[in-house]
Amino acid sequence: MAAGKEINRRPLLILGTRSLAEEVADVVSEIPGVRVAGFVENLDRSRCETPIGGLPVHWIDDLAALALTHAAICGIATTERSRFTEQVDVLGMPFATLVHPTAHVSDSTELMPGTFVGAGVIIASHTRLEAHVFVNRGVLVGHHTRIGSFATIQPGANIAGACDIGAATYIGMGAVIIDHIKVGSHSVIGAGAAVIENIPDHVLAVGVPAKIVKKNIKGK
Repeated sequence: MAAGKEINRRPLLILGTRSLAEEVADVVSEIPGVRVAGFVENLDRSRCETPIGGLPVHWIDDLAALALTHAAICGIATTERSRFTEQVDVLGMPFATLVHPTAHVSDSTELMPGTFVGAGVIIASHTRLEAHVFVNRGVLVGHHTRIGSFATIQPGANIAGACDIGAATYIGMGAVIIDHIKVGSHSVIGAGAAVIENIPDHVLAVGVPAKIVKKNIKGK
């Protein structure tokens, strides 16, 4: 835990340069002791020419020189963000684990590196969020639930207790997942859906109650 706190005190770089990255920077700026130092781009080098909110945009290859002094957090909602974080990992930069001051996370819950917990989130006891989980504002997560790496939980979603959410799965805004449900990896639960039975890997489920409408998807 002490090492994690030390990493969180480093100047922070936001991975991404789109509008969500700006929103993440704004939320992070409200966390005591955390200072946003810039953004990182990995696809279009020309985007590094224009600062965002007065802060520099670094090209991905430049992070090697900053790895000993800075930390990173992902500001991308797509569950395919693992491609970006893998690049950063290879360059040796550590990932912060950040929780907005208005969020409540149980002391018995584990948050792994790269996890972002936004404003107004409540995460109950004995729950585990794996690496690089993105939890947007106002989300509720019940007790004894596991959320896999690179999952995205969008605003207002409500995941009940004893659930298992697979890696790189996307839970849409306002979706409800009742207790003891398993949602497979790389699946998408549509906005406002009500999940009352297990959902397999690589599917899109929408509606009330949620029904599978597409198979063999690669996440969102």
